[in-house]
Amino acid sequence: METTYYDHGTAAERWERARMFFDAKDYAAAARILGGLVEEVPEQVGPRLLLARSYYHSAQLRRAEAELRVLVELDPVEHYARLMLGRTLQRQGRNDEAESHMRIASALAGDFAQA
Repeated sequence: METTYYDHGTAAERWERARMFFDAKDYAAAARILGGLVEEVPEQVGPRLLLARSYYHSAQLRRAEAELRVLVELDPVEHYARLMLGRTLQRQGRNDEAESHMRIASALAGDFAQA
């Protein structure tokens, strides 16, 4: 198998490289790196969440949704994954589906309506 720039180095080096691409707003490059990391460590929330965010910011909304749904299954109380899933569904015009995720995200973050 041929090693490319995107999958070269240790997992920690690739994680750092992906974060640099993300911070530079090169979301597609970050996603290319993170895709391999997520395959290696599918149980880790961090790489999968950054992959979902990379997909979201590069308008790959179906891919973002798929990753976020896996995250919500892995960690149902991960409020940022719920928030991102809600926003991703909203961007797809699926407001009814988004509403429950947005409410759960608010509750998990402690944002309760004042009576």
